[in-house]
Amino acid sequence: MSADLLPGAAAVPVVVLASAVLHAVWNGLAHGLRDKLAGFTLISLASAGCGAVLVCFAPLPEPAAWPYIAASAALQTAYQLLLLRAYQLGDFGQMYPTARGTSPLVVALVSTALLGHSLPAGQALGIAVISCGLAALAFADGMPGRAQLPALAAALGTGVMIASYTLVDGSGVRVSGSVFGYIAWLFLCQGLVLPVVARAVRGPGLLTALRPLWGRGLAGGLLSLLAYGLVVWAQSRGDLATVAALRETSIVFGTLIGAVVFRERLGHRRITASVTVLAGIAVLQLTGGGS
Repeated sequence: MSADLLPGAAAVPVVVLASAVLHAVWNGLAHGLRDKLAGFTLISLASAGCGAVLVCFAPLPEPAAWPYIAASAALQTAYQLLLLRAYQLGDFGQMYPTARGTSPLVVALVSTALLGHSLPAGQALGIAVISCGLAALAFADGMPGRAQLPALAAALGTGVMIASYTLVDGSGVRVSGSVFGYIAWLFLCQGLVLPVVARAVRGPGLLTALRPLWGRGLAGGLLSLLAYGLVVWAQSRGDLATVAALRETSIVFGTLIGAVVFRERLGHRRITASVTVLAGIAVLQLTGGGS
């Protein structure tokens, strides 16, 4: 059913939950690809292709926005590289919630420590709950050995990159003069960087690696853009804190995908840890501490 056919109050949570499912699904597709660098390259090409179409209709951002677009494109490339590394090394059901849960925690801490924002009791509680949930995820299978540390480091680094480009985009879009123009050019610019990096790493053999994956890779890219578009639609019509909190239900969906699709061990510890991270994010967002 189209969101336009739903009553206004009901459409927003339905659309945001759909976005959360799509976000978890495209990450699951990326994790399931054997050649993850080739898969992420195709996802980036889908972003660049959509961006190339959108810039034909979007206003050009103001000059002040271009440094933010460049910085965000670099940060999103680092995010993709760290995420694919985390998926190469760890279980999807552990890496995805860790990466998603780290981001709002970092945003809240940076906003408080560096940007001078206050930290009310509710936000402090949210940070504490998220921290406990992330620690529980890290130790869900017992004390991490040396072999597990690179995967956890990559997942945590992914969350830091998400927080970084979130903060950059939050500032850049305010000076862009056009939200649509900023998003369109960002899609185009960030979508072109990873394919260049992949070409430098793989050389001429990259094209051969892309061929068997093009269907799932491009599907993942389109799903990621659709998930983002649904959130933007919801943010324009609903309460921002509620939208942000509902969006993080993708953590639960990601945990379930890890268990059902990838046959990963779920266990009560991972379930409890994922729900704890989600609860902490909900507290943080609903008390005004998220982004």
